[in-house]
Amino acid sequence: MVKSPRIAAVAFAMAASVAFGQASFADGVAKYQIVDENTIPKPLTSTPGNAAKGLKTIINRKKGNCLSCHVAPGVDQPYQGKIGPEFKGVAGRWSEPEIRMIVVNAKVNNPDTIMPGFHRVDDLHRVMKKFKGKPILSAQEVEDIVAYLITLKEE
Repeated sequence: MVKSPRIAAVAFAMAASVAFGQASFADGVAKYQIVDENTIPKPLTSTPGNAAKGLKTIINRKKGNCLSCHVAPGVDQPYQGKIGPEFKGVAGRWSEPEIRMIVVNAKVNNPDTIMPGFHRVDDLHRVMKKFKGKPILSAQEVEDIVAYLITLKEE
C-alpha cells in the first residue's frame, strides 16, 4: 500500500528500472536489481562480505562516516550520532536484502531520509568534480558493511 504520491513516484521509477533488467549506472557502481519489495537480494560482488572489514569501514570517519549518525554497539569511538537508528539489533529489524538496499540508497524506501546513498552516482547535486561518477563506498565495502550489520541481532 502506497502512503504518499511521492513514494508512489519513487516506487514507479524503481519498478520501471527493474522491468528493464538491472539498474544501469556509471562506471564504478555495481549493477544490481531491486525487487518489488524494494530490496536488493543478491550481493553486489562475487566475494562474500567480511564483517571485520565492514566494522572498520563503519568506524572510518573518512569513508561512510556512519558514526556521525548511528551508534555501533561495543565500539569505543567518541561522538557517535543519534540521528539514525542504533545499529544494535539492526538484523532483527531488517533482512539482509533490506539492509543492502538501505546502504546502497536509503531514499528508495524513504525519500525524506537524510541518509545518503552510499553506492550511487545518479541524481546527485553539487558534487565536487573529483568525486563525480564515484560512489562513496565500493560494492565490496557495501557487502562488508552488510556482513557486519547482519551479525547485530537483538540480545
